[in-house]
Amino acid sequence: MPLHIQTPLIHSRPLSLAAGTEVWLKLEALQPAGSFKLRGIGAACEFHARRGTRRFISSSGGNAGIAVAFAGRCLSIPVTVVVPETTTERARALIRQEGAEVIVHGKAWHEANALAQSMLGEADAFIHPFDDALLWQGHATLVDEVAASGWRPDVVLLSVGGGGLFSGVVEGLQRNGWGAVPVITAETAGAASFAGSLQAGRRIELERIDSVATSLGAKQVCERAFELGRSHPVRARVVSDRAALQACERFLDEQRLLVEPACGAALALAYAGDEALRDFERVMVVVCGGVTASLEQISAWKAAQPED
Repeated sequence: MPLHIQTPLIHSRPLSLAAGTEVWLKLEALQPAGSFKLRGIGAACEFHARRGTRRFISSSGGNAGIAVAFAGRCLSIPVTVVVPETTTERARALIRQEGAEVIVHGKAWHEANALAQSMLGEADAFIHPFDDALLWQGHATLVDEVAASGWRPDVVLLSVGGGGLFSGVVEGLQRNGWGAVPVITAETAGAASFAGSLQAGRRIELERIDSVATSLGAKQVCERAFELGRSHPVRARVVSDRAALQACERFLDEQRLLVEPACGAALALAYAGDEALRDFERVMVVVCGGVTASLEQISAWKAAQPED
């Protein structure tokens, strides 16, 4: 049995009314580790465990680290996660709760990642948070489940950080014969490396991450995501932090699920009835989840935001 679970696909009346089209939710927030990350990371950890790995090492802004720690506990393999200083105390506590070692290093993820890479020993396996074919294959099972249900979306709406979820979903669409199904991507304005790369025609690197959606905080998307962004039908959208935070609060009120601002970016497009959605009758939103921000933190972030 895989470490992830099959998640529900439900119709959302409130979001459908707001978007002006029919919206369905793939509820990855219900994964045991709190986000879609467990699909790919669980698959990667199981792969390395079969090869005799003695320790998992990862770098993470939060959710990937929680997923690695969860997988390591389930597989009885020690885990070390290096997180940047921007990772919330809540995220650090959730990683430790799974029995993993947490090391705080650097002001941004790329600095934490460099330290994690330097720690690798011969019997260790590095679990990347988004840039690994094993992850994409695991994330693609999300689409496999939808295809097996007999329901087909006209478009998929999801958030993009480093590009792991996007790469996995496109792989899933293609392997199920749905290569023509477009993907609408959502990012916050201070972390929009994917939209910026597509616009520039090359992979750009942001000078810094300037967004509360730290789970989207990769300064550069992985090469695979950029390649797929150019070859697969994609509409890239960018929202404000405030819109993402408002979407989180509204989603909690209407659907009784708390998600992070990174997930709120995708929800914000649906709540705003973004024009990118209007050409499609059946929209599937990947509710990617995230457990590193509390409602109190989301409310505090929103209170500090300027009006749009």
